[in-house]
Amino acid sequence: MRLTDTRTRRVEEIRPERSRRLTMYACGPTVYRSQHVGNLRTFVLGDLISRCAETLHGWSVELVQNITDVGHLADDTGIELAGEDKLLLAAREENRDPFEIARFYEAQFHEDCAALNIKPAARYPRASECIELIVDLISRLMDKQHAYVGADGSVYFDARSFPSYGAISGNRLEDLRAGHRQDAAELSAGKRFHADWALWKSAGANRQMVWDTAWGPGFPGWHIECSAMSLHYLGETFDIHTGGIDLRFPHHEDERAQSESAVGHEVVRHWVHGEHLLADGRKMAKSTGNVVLVRDVAERGFDPLAVRLFYLTGRYRQQMNLTWDAIAGADRRLRRWRTKVAAWAEAPSAAMAEDYVGRLREAFEDDLDTPTALVALADLEKDDAVPAGAKFETFAWVDRVLGLDLVRDVGKPVMAAELPDGAADLLQRRERARAAKDWAASDTLRDELTSLGVAVTDGPDGQTWTVS
Repeated sequence: MRLTDTRTRRVEEIRPERSRRLTMYACGPTVYRSQHVGNLRTFVLGDLISRCAETLHGWSVELVQNITDVGHLADDTGIELAGEDKLLLAAREENRDPFEIARFYEAQFHEDCAALNIKPAARYPRASECIELIVDLISRLMDKQHAYVGADGSVYFDARSFPSYGAISGNRLEDLRAGHRQDAAELSAGKRFHADWALWKSAGANRQMVWDTAWGPGFPGWHIECSAMSLHYLGETFDIHTGGIDLRFPHHEDERAQSESAVGHEVVRHWVHGEHLLADGRKMAKSTGNVVLVRDVAERGFDPLAVRLFYLTGRYRQQMNLTWDAIAGADRRLRRWRTKVAAWAEAPSAAMAEDYVGRLREAFEDDLDTPTALVALADLEKDDAVPAGAKFETFAWVDRVLGLDLVRDVGKPVMAAELPDGAADLLQRRERARAAKDWAASDTLRDELTSLGVAVTDGPDGQTWTVS
């Protein structure tokens, strides 16, 4: 398995440090609102890596994914001090208890992941339930002179105490500047350097979600949460850390500095980031009004797994532009494949098509080249030289990686049985004629189908039909 490592800026071969057990940490959701399909693309990335490890290599996978239910500030850039906790903002807007908000959106997150066939992580630690771990880690950093208490009572990480800061993002401390709203705040806060960030924030007078510590009442910073949880649950070294590209700086840069300063060595062996999903050419965001939720997809009559199939049409490290036409196209392809897989399942059993298995395996192992894998599947679908039973076995096998539930309709009545006598053969002949670019034969066969009451429509994913 080869993946692009953000820190080394190279495609690296992935080999588990522990024999046949891949350890992974995935930055999870901040549960103050619904996760849109742009957020969920990153979680599918982790799922694809896990499925490849299990299916292609026989490795077991231990995946830990945090739930941020405290400490993520609305203006949390790692440099700025201003901002209010996103959970508290949501609680005020919805007039609900912040923990009630967190549990509601956490449950919704798990429902959305299930709809996209994302396998559950081994653990989902919540930040609010890991305060003792966080406080212990901050104490270690203070003992090692990597952290200090500011004049405001907050505890800060000393960025200049970590010489290799910037290895992931390329940002150098000497080039960073204070936030444009920060000059006065910095002076009053007592930070030693404007790029230092809060590990523990001193609480205001009326703040909810507060814990007592030796430094006074307060709450954790966002970045320290992931360091504490990953070190506790996965140990001082683990194989892969995933997240969206927007987390590369400052979140992952700060997390790396904290974790390595605490243990004295590199903790994450490979950093893997997924690119943004755009909608109508812009980054998906509530402020731009282009947010698409899983339930929006279902309400329009599409299978949510059509969104997963759409993700697979692009490389994880490339931006993609989502449109409703693209979702509709993916939905048509998904339904067609399920229908064909169900039909192939009725054929005599046969071994997998090894040539195609080789192409698929090579594509997956080449930095998750899912577009090339889908091309191989499309070729297999149309290859008349491959027995139907072999097509079924190959599609069923590859779906253990793709996670598209392609065998869903196996055992159900096949749609071809609803066709008039002779129509299924005509449809197959027409598919072959179109593949050979014999348009005259294609038109003649369409007319024959029409006379049988079968209306045929051609689209980018092939022909579809309805019976009148």
